[in-house]
Amino acid sequence: MRPAASASLTKAAALERAGDLYGALAAYEAALTTAPDDPEILSPLASLAGRMGLWEVAAQLWAQVSLADPDRLEAVDGQARALRELGRFEPAIGLLREALLAHPQEARLWNSLGVILTQDSQARLALTFLDEAVRLDPTNAAAVYNRAIALFDLDETEAAAEAFAQARSLAGKAADAAMIDFAAATLALARGDLAGGWAAYESRFSPDLPKALSFDVPGGRWALGGGMAGRHMLVVGEQGLGDELMFANVLPDLLAALGPRGRLSLAVEPRLAGLFARSFPEASVGAYVTDHSGQQPRRSVPGLDAVPAVDLWAPMGSLPGAFRLTVAAFPSRPGYLQPDPAAVARWRGWLGSGPPAVGLSWRSGKAAGDRARQYPPAELWAPLLRTPGVRFVNVQYGETAEELAAFRSATGAEILEPPALDLRDDIDGLAALLCALDLTVCVANATGSLAGAVGANVAILGAPAAWPRLGTDALPWYPRAKVLIAPAFGDWVPVMAAAAALVAALAR
Repeated sequence: MRPAASASLTKAAALERAGDLYGALAAYEAALTTAPDDPEILSPLASLAGRMGLWEVAAQLWAQVSLADPDRLEAVDGQARALRELGRFEPAIGLLREALLAHPQEARLWNSLGVILTQDSQARLALTFLDEAVRLDPTNAAAVYNRAIALFDLDETEAAAEAFAQARSLAGKAADAAMIDFAAATLALARGDLAGGWAAYESRFSPDLPKALSFDVPGGRWALGGGMAGRHMLVVGEQGLGDELMFANVLPDLLAALGPRGRLSLAVEPRLAGLFARSFPEASVGAYVTDHSGQQPRRSVPGLDAVPAVDLWAPMGSLPGAFRLTVAAFPSRPGYLQPDPAAVARWRGWLGSGPPAVGLSWRSGKAAGDRARQYPPAELWAPLLRTPGVRFVNVQYGETAEELAAFRSATGAEILEPPALDLRDDIDGLAALLCALDLTVCVANATGSLAGAVGANVAILGAPAAWPRLGTDALPWYPRAKVLIAPAFGDWVPVMAAAAALVAALAR
């Protein structure tokens, strides 16, 4: 390797360790200009591209590494992972099968193939490959962990718990141990062990997790089981939009626990501020800010100087550990967030007195890779869309023009689009629309959480092994929601038939 390339490579590695990923990317690219086919430069560059979520770039770079050094199995493994993240399961599987013919003793290849098959809704077949990975390398914590994930998918929860425990005992890195702890926590919740699950759920903030959220907020961190009566408590939203909507289920209980002398401040995702302020007028509601410039995201709450000093603070997802230790502890009220009644009336006026209006939301904002198995494929919505005597209303956020055109072309369905409503950013407006509709049929995404939280009529299409169901066949957070659960990943036909039957009954 030329001295200039070596110097750039050293600089890139140092920048990457420091968390300056874009600086590292530039330094790797500078090294590559002097030695464009050097696998010692291409490999770390491909790895960094994957770390940055540039999976198309990563796939191309790993392919170049394989051309330059055909015996480098790291390249096969890396390219297969990139293709998996892009949702290209078949070429990824083909790549690994070919490599295994030449290297049948390589546990890492068996493990990678098992992961891809799991994400391709083939968990039972995946276990065959993951078992072989563990046979070849019994100390391979990653393979044992991935076996646990496959077993979790298959609802074999006792075996999954044993596999998680085994993986935890084998984990050599603190980051791997923290990841296993968090996965085991969600399994405990999925099994209905709420007390143990919520306690273990705190592992999501382990400093050993590379992207664990940290907080820069006033007050002392509230400890699970700690007192709060008469205190000024700050609650900070976390995770995704749907998670904040779901965990808000506990806020009425928190207000009661704080008592008449207590005070509540809420910091939520900016799009939720108006809805939460209306729903909890006793609280001071503002938006948090998240800084992504460091190695870990850091959340702060500007503007707190306008309210009295904060005594305690807590992440919103920690509160169920105090108020939801059993399924029976969930209240039966239909909704806990309050949309604007005037906006609900306006949407009802827009809908008029025609046939029943049914909202549709069929995916999340990110539907590639591991998330694809969580949602029914587009073609399975056709029987529902052919239901006569119904008007459908698009409530799917994101770019939907091509999908809507395909739905209309294939089924002839009338799908209305709400005028002047940003379905992604105007959460308050969407909440009002959901309450004006006769029914919304959606997958388990932010729209489903919003519909459940405001008490709208909603049917949520759920994948198996979803921990928010907390060991039940319902969603205790949203007692009015009807949950239709797929019997297995990839088996969406009975779910879509049940959803179509609900819509047909509404039409009658």
